[in-house]
Amino acid sequence: MKALYRQYLLVLLMVILAFNYVDRLALGLVLQDIKKDFSLSDTQLGLLSGIAFALFYSLMGLPIARWADRGNRVTIITLTTGLWSVAVALCGFASSFIQLMLARIVVAVGEAGCMPPAHSLIADYFARAERPRAVAVYMLGSTLSMLIGYYLAGWLNTHYGWQTMFKLLAVPGIVLATLAWISLREPRRERRESDAPSASSPTTAAQHTLKEVVVALWNNATFRHLWLTFSVMSFFSHGVVQWQPSYFIRTFGMHTDELGLWLTLIYGVGGTVGTYIGGALSSRYAAGNEALQLRATGWLYAGYGVLMVAVFLSTDPYVAIGLNTIGTIGASLASGPLFGTIQTVVPARMRATSITLIYLLGNLIGMGLGPLATGALSDFFSPWAGDKSLRYALLTLCPIALWGSWYLLVAARTVARDVHAVEAAEAAALQGANA
Repeated sequence: MKALYRQYLLVLLMVILAFNYVDRLALGLVLQDIKKDFSLSDTQLGLLSGIAFALFYSLMGLPIARWADRGNRVTIITLTTGLWSVAVALCGFASSFIQLMLARIVVAVGEAGCMPPAHSLIADYFARAERPRAVAVYMLGSTLSMLIGYYLAGWLNTHYGWQTMFKLLAVPGIVLATLAWISLREPRRERRESDAPSASSPTTAAQHTLKEVVVALWNNATFRHLWLTFSVMSFFSHGVVQWQPSYFIRTFGMHTDELGLWLTLIYGVGGTVGTYIGGALSSRYAAGNEALQLRATGWLYAGYGVLMVAVFLSTDPYVAIGLNTIGTIGASLASGPLFGTIQTVVPARMRATSITLIYLLGNLIGMGLGPLATGALSDFFSPWAGDKSLRYALLTLCPIALWGSWYLLVAARTVARDVHAVEAAEAAALQGANA
């Protein structure tokens, strides 16, 4: 019965994560319709889909994560899931740009409470040997969101309009919040565990101030370059992906229902295939060789940037879609090696904080500024490029992928040294504790 409950918990958290992402995909799909209805500029659309959401999403993640380390995580998941679901519905009632932006800010606050308590719960219910698989299953929620989000949002928008679309997308979240409240259990209430906290537990990590952790991580050359890689590539990917639906609509006159299906195949199927194959290949052919993994990842990112140039220069929508699919699979191959190396090169007592900090900076720079930069560039090019301004804005972003790949190639030179230093320090600390 306990094993069955653990699997149920994992599946429910995965589905909650999937719907946590769906509204962001839906927003990107209907930006063009919102632009027409509210007579907005591309800069305003970039603000709406970028920094207005990312600022609150990123900053609220830290206090919610600290709350999750101490409080009732089921309560946190229930409250925040209910909050973002209600706020998504409010997006459908917005009658102005300001109202829609305020609703998106509330959505961001709610969605910031999804991942920290979920990861913490999974760590309590699954032993160390089981956690990699459990976390991988949980993270499939982001892929699941692409499989259902683009298609569902495109179909709803085509038949009912974007405001009704948001109202209907809010319903599953309300149901999931209720289900979590009724059926999930907080193991801290029972306090049946008698094990002492491990070196990587939140209790141990909390003994270090945030300043100490940031300084230590920044002094780790490999982590510093991976941190910069993630931030740069987040800027590029959010700046491109959030605007791709508008690009295909403006350039090729595609409808959101057809486009939603194609984007489902590109990012849902392609992303799933690439992520799985990348992890499998790294484990089989480059296990323990992080330098080789980072070099391969660097060249994959460089190739992704080149392919995206071809996408935005293509005059045939289906050629562009095909090239985009290849690029997405290639970029997804890098996910496993990149995050696996981050966990290897960072001391155990700092791993949770390192991921939080990576996402904090990556979301602020990537999710916050990427879409805004694309919109601003589109407006800047508009006087001479006309309806092709978005194409030139997206092309301008493509060389950034080469910048991100360069950081990875630099990190490949230092990773062996830094992994050895971490292992030596932790071995010395263990000897001291046993002395």
